Amino acid sequence: MDKAKIAFIINPKSGTKGKEDLPDLIRKIISTEKFDVTIVRTEYAGHGRELARQFVEEKYDYVIACGGDGTMNEVASELTETETCFGIVPYGSGNGLARHLSISMIPSKALRQINKRMVKRIDYGMANDKKFFCTCGTGFDAHVSHRFAVQGKRGFLTYLKTICTEYIKYKPYVYTLKSGFIKITQQAFLVTFANASQYGNNAFIAPQASTTDGLIDVCVFKPFSIFAIPLLAFRLFRKEIDKSKHISTIQVPEVTLVRPEPGEFHIDGDPVYMEAEIHVRVIHGALKVIVGRPFNMDLILRARLMYARRNIKKNAKRLFDKDK
Repeated sequence: MDKAKIAFIINPKSGTKGKEDLPDLIRKIISTEKFDVTIVRTEYAGHGRELARQFVEEKYDYVIACGGDGTMNEVASELTETETCFGIVPYGSGNGLARHLSISMIPSKALRQINKRMVKRIDYGMANDKKFFCTCGTGFDAHVSHRFAVQGKRGFLTYLKTICTEYIKYKPYVYTLKSGFIKITQQAFLVTFANASQYGNNAFIAPQASTTDGLIDVCVFKPFSIFAIPLLAFRLFRKEIDKSKHISTIQVPEVTLVRPEPGEFHIDGDPVYMEAEIHVRVIHGALKVIVGRPFNMDLILRARLMYARRNIKKNAKRLFDKDK
């Protein structure tokens, strides 16, 4: 039987951990009986995208992103609607998609998971012309991603410090969301569109989100007082934020966001500037990925999809009217 062709794209600048030993670790752990291994490093912004495209053209079976969420997005964006399977060895600050897919945060264990070749098809999202795989959005989280990007240090503590500093002076905007017969205009602290359940670092903004249900979880976080922060933070990391009166969530296959003017946005945690009107939609089952453990939730997810579509109007009214 022919060995599968696998390429590892290493971003040497991402995250907080060094990757000098990663090539040797790959050669030590990845099975030479199963794989013919290629290892390359990115040299500039956007290089991961170019390398991934090249490996698709060369009919590689697997392409693995070794870096943070930005590297993940670059590489995965070139593998959608292809037969080349995507994988992750997480080295970033948040690693939201990797965590959602049960991929280990320990590089050696993530490599052993690749050896098992457990593959699943997942959805991805589009925000106008930009692809996302975990979350995207506007408001405070986008604002923080822009400020975090210019900090000298990376890591969770730097991110937390940025959140605390920016919260004091941040002013929420009024947004309009339109999806089918639903139209909601509301002031919001942030609006997140979630394909996966978390931002990263196990901060679960959409605990019920699934990468295989054909739906985007639209999470609207209403303004809150500083006294609410401890409980909100607790719920965010306990997968219970959807129980808060300050957040409303609906699941839809597509939605349009309208805001007062163009401005800050984030795509998988990376800062971008986007238009005042942003159309967000899901592309179902269009990316093959290596997962950390088998997905056994297909029947439950199909039931959830049917329920969400049957009850979308009732859910939207109930959720967005609570605590008014």
